[in-house]
Amino acid sequence: MSNVQFYSGEVIPLEMHKVRIVQKLDLVPIERRLAAVNEAGNNTFLLKNRDIFLDMLTDSGVNAMSDRQLASMMEADDSYAGSETFTKLENQIRAIFNKEYFLPVHQGRAAENILSRVYVTPGSVVPMNYHFTTSKAHIMLNGGSVEELIIEEGLQTTSDCKFKGNMDIAKLEAVIAKHGAGKIAFVRIETGTNLIGGQPHSLENLRQVRAVCDRHGLMIVFDASLLADNLYFIKAREEACKDMTIREITRELSDLCDIIYFSARKLGCARGGGICTNNRDAFMKMRELVTLYEGFLTYGGMSVREIEAIAVGLVETMDMNMVNQGPQFIEYMVSELVKKGVPVITPAGGLGCHLNAMEFLSHVPQTQYPAGALASALYLVSGVRGMERGSISEQRDDQGNETYANMELLRLAVPRRVFTLSQLKYAVDRIVWLYENRALVGGLTFVEEPKILRFFFGKLKTTTDWHTALVAKFKADMGDSL
Repeated sequence: MSNVQFYSGEVIPLEMHKVRIVQKLDLVPIERRLAAVNEAGNNTFLLKNRDIFLDMLTDSGVNAMSDRQLASMMEADDSYAGSETFTKLENQIRAIFNKEYFLPVHQGRAAENILSRVYVTPGSVVPMNYHFTTSKAHIMLNGGSVEELIIEEGLQTTSDCKFKGNMDIAKLEAVIAKHGAGKIAFVRIETGTNLIGGQPHSLENLRQVRAVCDRHGLMIVFDASLLADNLYFIKAREEACKDMTIREITRELSDLCDIIYFSARKLGCARGGGICTNNRDAFMKMRELVTLYEGFLTYGGMSVREIEAIAVGLVETMDMNMVNQGPQFIEYMVSELVKKGVPVITPAGGLGCHLNAMEFLSHVPQTQYPAGALASALYLVSGVRGMERGSISEQRDDQGNETYANMELLRLAVPRRVFTLSQLKYAVDRIVWLYENRALVGGLTFVEEPKILRFFFGKLKTTTDWHTALVAKFKADMGDSL
């Protein structure tokens, strides 16, 4: 890890890479942004890229590839079956994760589908530190339910807890006692809990979960999609791990888990995913579904060029100067907003900077989706696209009642090696302006509401004409500035 101090005393992240290829950005006028957000039904997922300046919707599939990854894509073996390209990736999985069997899939949710179809049965339960939208949906579609066992600090918006993604061990024991080990499909650990601010878990906590699972004969399934960020936090924050290498930490995490799956759109900075295990029986059960839903066993729905890039990307993820980039840029953004009094999730986690919409828009009731309203408002005044991670990202219960999220967050993802410091400064500036004018922002209500994963497709309208008032104030303060 590079230890670089600035003589000025300023604390800013230092890019340990240089830019070789660039992509032009456009910042359209606020009048066009107003029209665009209305066309999208106040759902940032439905905005068109031509209307976006800084796309902070996600880090999935939009991380910058390295020169070595791009070069590797030219070596791809296009064979439908038995590709040497697949063998390269399989060998890296064995070297990094110490897992004998590897199944390729087109992305992380494909792995969730396969795992749920094999292991989740009607009435079964999946304890987890915290759910992710698609993981919960697949479990429920197969008749199971989830039990969220995050530690108490995990749901505190501001905290000095270093590992807010840890599972509560006492709660895990209680859930097993309540349902019986026979009803537990598996125990799921999400590394870098997505929906509560990208908060990490510790290596020690995973050891404790393993001990419980061993006592009850249970399997640990590990969602490693956000592993890169969590590896950084373990090395930087966990005292017992400070002298371990990233490879050593990865290997120990992996050895504690029965099955690992990941989205390479996050881990590996390419477009694909995979499942790996040392359990031959599990491998044999899952491989039939890979061929049914994904493709042959040596490509699994991925382009072989992407498979080449993933193999290189996983090796690069074992470099501290790679895995520290996202968390350090996010920490900078969070600290700048804290200085201005803007409510954010602390400590800074991985994946992105998370605005606490419940406090940011304290006058907007949860029934009017404050996180979605904040996403709409920020895009309007900045051209920055974030993602609602609140009640819109939940779904109604079987009786049609709204299920309100534990947190109402606006996630501003920071894709790895994509944005410059000046672009983050711009985003911070517009967030601060919006916070000072937050009283102008109102709520939202659904006009089109899908039953499943409504945050992808749903459309909403403003409860009042607050868009117009916000645009008028922006133009009064900023003049002709975009």
